[in-house]
Amino acid sequence: MIRHLLSASDLTHEDATLILDTADRLAGQSEVAAVKKFPTLRGRTVVNLFYEDSTRTRTSFELAAKRLSADVITFSAKGSSVSKGESLKDTAWTLEAMGADAVVIRHHASGAPHRLAGWIKGSVVNAGDGTHEHPTQALLDAYTMRQRMGRIEDLRVTIVGDIIHSRVARSNVLLLATLGAHVTLVAPPTLLPVGIETWPVEVSYDLDSVLPKSDVVMMLRVQRERMGAAYFPSTREYSRRYGLDRDRVRLLTDDAIVMHPGPMNRGVEIAAEVADSKRSTIVDQVTNGVSVRMALLYLMLGSDQ
Repeated sequence: MIRHLLSASDLTHEDATLILDTADRLAGQSEVAAVKKFPTLRGRTVVNLFYEDSTRTRTSFELAAKRLSADVITFSAKGSSVSKGESLKDTAWTLEAMGADAVVIRHHASGAPHRLAGWIKGSVVNAGDGTHEHPTQALLDAYTMRQRMGRIEDLRVTIVGDIIHSRVARSNVLLLATLGAHVTLVAPPTLLPVGIETWPVEVSYDLDSVLPKSDVVMMLRVQRERMGAAYFPSTREYSRRYGLDRDRVRLLTDDAIVMHPGPMNRGVEIAAEVADSKRSTIVDQVTNGVSVRMALLYLMLGSDQ
């Protein structure tokens, strides 16, 4: 198993499948045997180092580590020496001195997890770096697709919205390509990154034409906090052309599913009735995040036990 998870491209088909299968077994044991905690990582220390606000990812990693009986330390930039100007490298040395076996890092700068991995002996897991990647989100999304659709290979996955600022989109494209799915990106031209033609995807600007051919539709939030200029005329215009509402859902096949990595802007990229419908996997994604992150930590730190 890999030592660090910095990018979805770090994972081979065998690595990704092993993580998903392990998550399946852990989730099954928790349900069938009512096992809430496993002793696998007893004596190991997992540090959550979050330089950006997070609810789902931070809590999910905390639960995953604790259910594996690891000691968990959570650093928030606002409540630590980082707020006093301490550099990432000095923070890394502090964590090294504490004997951290794994550091889960979310950082506003793209590439920060890669730098951290060169400074500490423990494993580093990228929990989101700038607009670069978020590989564990891609893993839990793939797990959810497999759970609901029975497979990932040859699935037609459509990712819609703010691609240029989305680390989730980048990681999903890389992982889904590795696992054999066919990905189509749908967005206005202003929300597609430079060099998109080199990605293993198809690109469309017309959501209505793509929906009937989609098995999975993943809606992305418009990340206004990362925008320094107007990328589209208005929120209303964006929603009219690229929002998934009740009428557009009727274009989907009967067994197609709707995903969203969260947080959602209800009424912008996705209508409330769609988010709460039977097609939606949004709650499943949050639940599956714990199992997938448990599997990753287990394989990285405790599989030799």
